[in-house]
Amino acid sequence: QVQLVESGGGLVQAGGSLRLSCTTSGTLFSISTMGWYRQAPGKQRELVADITGGGTTNYADSVKGRFTISRDNAKNTVYLQMNSLKPEDTAVYYCRRSLGSLERWGQGTLVTVSS
Repeated sequence: QVQLVESGGGLVQAGGSLRLSCTTSGTLFSISTMGWYRQAPGKQRELVADITGGGTTNYADSVKGRFTISRDNAKNTVYLQMNSLKPEDTAVYYCRRSLGSLERWGQGTLVTVSS
């Protein structure tokens, strides 16, 4: 069964940076779309960024110019580089893998940005 494991969350001051990683098991990673989502307390889960197997990226307006998603197919890993963090970026960040109608989610990693 495909599993996703996120890491890299933590506590950071506003203006700081963090890099999240998500490593997945299983095959067909290189053609899967990988995404980062987040859910803040009391809010719905929202897309932060995703990247297709071909490398096309998509970002939420709120993170454009600050966050960068990338992937390393040799390592079955997707990254989210987060710069210029703001308190409103505080949330649990989840990794998602999708291929056709199949999807898998990671367990989430908490990012807390202090003001």
